[in-house]
Amino acid sequence: MKSKNGWILTVMLLSGIVLGGCIGMLTSGVSGLGWLGYGQSFGLQSPIVLDLGLLVLTFGLTIHISIASIIGVVLAILIYRKM
Repeated sequence: MKSKNGWILTVMLLSGIVLGGCIGMLTSGVSGLGWLGYGQSFGLQSPIVLDLGLLVLTFGLTIHISIASIIGVVLAILIYRKM
């Protein structure tokens, strides 16, 4: 029995999220596939700025989860399990 690498799972999950998000954005204008782009965004609405005088850091994070990105994650997990 071979050991599975956690980094491979992480890369596959990120790939599933990105590809699913792209598919969701591309199909949002198509009448039959518009439901793939439906989702929810959450995170910081305005960035947090930390001014240290010499260095200014800006923090911000917004995550958009769509139906297509969830399908991408599920497919990535299924492919990883088959490996």
